[in-house]
Amino acid sequence: MKIGYATTLKGTVTLPADKSISHRAALLAAIAEGETIVENYAESDDCTSTLRCIASLGAKVERDGSTVKITGRGDEGLVGPSGPLDCGNSGTTMRLLAGILAGQPFTSAMIGDDSLQSRPMKRIVEPLTMMGATIDSSDGHAPLIIHGMTPLHAIGYDMPISSAQVKSCVLLAGLFADGETSVTEYVATRDHTERMLAWFGVNVLERSDGAGTILTVSGPAQLTARDIVVPGDISAAAFFLVAAACLPGSDITMPNVGLNPTRRAIVDLLLGLGVDIQITDEQNNCNEPSGTIRVRGGIGHPYRSLKIHGERTAALIDEIPILAMLGTQLSGGLEVRDASDLRTKESDRISSIVDNLGMMGAFVDEFDDGFAVDLSILSPANIETRGDHRIAMAFAILDLINGGGSTIDYPECVAVSFPNFFEALREVSQ
Repeated sequence: MKIGYATTLKGTVTLPADKSISHRAALLAAIAEGETIVENYAESDDCTSTLRCIASLGAKVERDGSTVKITGRGDEGLVGPSGPLDCGNSGTTMRLLAGILAGQPFTSAMIGDDSLQSRPMKRIVEPLTMMGATIDSSDGHAPLIIHGMTPLHAIGYDMPISSAQVKSCVLLAGLFADGETSVTEYVATRDHTERMLAWFGVNVLERSDGAGTILTVSGPAQLTARDIVVPGDISAAAFFLVAAACLPGSDITMPNVGLNPTRRAIVDLLLGLGVDIQITDEQNNCNEPSGTIRVRGGIGHPYRSLKIHGERTAALIDEIPILAMLGTQLSGGLEVRDASDLRTKESDRISSIVDNLGMMGAFVDEFDDGFAVDLSILSPANIETRGDHRIAMAFAILDLINGGGSTIDYPECVAVSFPNFFEALREVSQ
């Protein structure tokens, strides 16, 4: 696929529903007592994988477009699946569902596509094993065989890495353990699981010990079904935020965008560069804040350099591919460090970013834990997405603002998170 050229972006973009919130809504609804209606459920392939898995575990799933009705198993409990649970390309599905399955009285197997089966699962196997689960893996990778026949016991777990998925996995397993399960995180990660648990009636205690934040759930816990409205995905909004910022005269409006404080770092970063961003219609639905974002083009401080290190990296981990594109437009360039986890995403995103930027003629250096890119004059190239949706979308934006001409080798991969991305981009390009 070739990307066209745009001088400005103008109009309204309807974003896909937030993947992170959609996953959690489905998983918790499956173990809750009663019927949950989820409005604006993400229509991405990843979130479809989660629905497929909970249906295989006995939850009743009825879907009508973006509205999903889930009748949870509650006190009856999930049932053993008739075959392997296929998580597709979704690491969130596999890692969070593993926490739930560890507390079930049956054995289950989880598989995924080649990309997912290359991603690290030892990070969840270790704490679940500490809780008493027996899990077979392929050298710390999927397929995972979870023998849930042994009752779980509560633990206190110090997070060795910054990962909302690991934190969520342990907290979800704690719902089925006897006693208080605690997770201590030293770098804040997205808190959708804690917010969603509270929405379903689970008391999540939060306190600080000076060094980190300790989150505690008590089990066994009973969840009560409640309806949910999912906001738009701010990680999807990031592509249009950066594109509009780089094209003076642009004026893009995105309604109903999730503005969770642990996810809005991209907005704050662009505001710091002098980008004109306004947020209106702020509200709170189901413990999640949202609002309408309007961005008007032009970077107020194009000579500023950007450094994304430490906690800032954790807060922007999904937005780093599109921020790499922004770095080519800044006189001071961009440096990203402490991002080694990018090497274990749908692709090795550090390598994908560096190699593709290099083919376009960018001045870019690769580090073990990140990269640096300077202001560059770019040429069209054949972009190798490596099947990674965020790489495909990021380089599509870069080519758009660079005059077009590049080829995206596998545009269909955007279906993982933003199925109509290219259509939405065409609609606002002028």
